[in-house]
Amino acid sequence: MTSSKKLVILDRDGVINVDSDAFIKSPDEWVAIPGSLEAIARLNQAGYRVAVASNQSGIGRGLFDMAALNAMHIKMQRAVAAVGGRIDAVFFCPHTAEDQCECRKPKPGLLQMIVERFEIDPQVTPVVGDSLRDLQAGAALGFPPHLVLTGKGKKTLAAGGLPDGTRVHDDLKAFALTFLAERHE
Repeated sequence: MTSSKKLVILDRDGVINVDSDAFIKSPDEWVAIPGSLEAIARLNQAGYRVAVASNQSGIGRGLFDMAALNAMHIKMQRAVAAVGGRIDAVFFCPHTAEDQCECRKPKPGLLQMIVERFEIDPQVTPVVGDSLRDLQAGAALGFPPHLVLTGKGKKTLAAGGLPDGTRVHDDLKAFALTFLAERHE
């Protein structure tokens, strides 16, 4: 597999940054989870590109607008860059569950867009999330699912019903270290 095809897909809230039941609505509320930015940089240094797939129903609910979402993503990109990393693309679903769209996880539409954009093989591309819907979206297309115990991860693990083969990690840093060690990179 060429390095251009090496990709890791991450959920955003609860994986890269602290999550909130009240939604992350502004750049001020976007706070990185300790070690997450460095984990992205470590993946990049090992030749992996990183894409984010995130439900952002706060837009559909009117809690924030595209300008606020863009500002959050600029803050995230700058924070990752400050530690030597890069996020290659951010895919998001702005819809609410009532919209019945194909891109809102657990439906696999967002991940299908990533497959097409990056021309990747889902079988060798990990999807990392903190909620069951992240893992279900990945499993629907054959991605190896990885649960982190940050964000909603502990509740997700306790609730059970995880897709077959789900691997569990304390956080994104632990995922990156394990994933890269298993690939001897």
